[in-house]
Amino acid sequence: MGPEAKLYKKLKTETTDIIWNRIENLSLLGMPDCLGYNSSGHFFTVELKVAKGDFVKFSPHQIAFHISHPKNTFILINALGQRCIKLFPGSMVRDLATDGHRSGWPLADSWSEIQKIFNQVA
Repeated sequence: MGPEAKLYKKLKTETTDIIWNRIENLSLLGMPDCLGYNSSGHFFTVELKVAKGDFVKFSPHQIAFHISHPKNTFILINALGQRCIKLFPGSMVRDLATDGHRSGWPLADSWSEIQKIFNQVA
């Protein structure tokens, strides 16, 4: 099992209030990895990223997706060396692509906070 598959498994385990669908899509380049549905009936997307250092790699298509869809999109980063999890809004994709995951304040940095953010998506 690859690192992003492990992160997806952990996401499902830690955010049990959310219904998750993994998106395996080769035809829509840049489409995020996950489609979430919360108890309020709202959809949102999550791009999963695993970082070995401070920097996170994004394809130009992923950057374009998040720029053109700035609301209800998220980027979940698992920083391996620091053993931490960080949730950013998709609108921060440019900063994350150039400056890494230490470039700004995450929306959440614990699973309980992440669950709360996802439940508040409207």
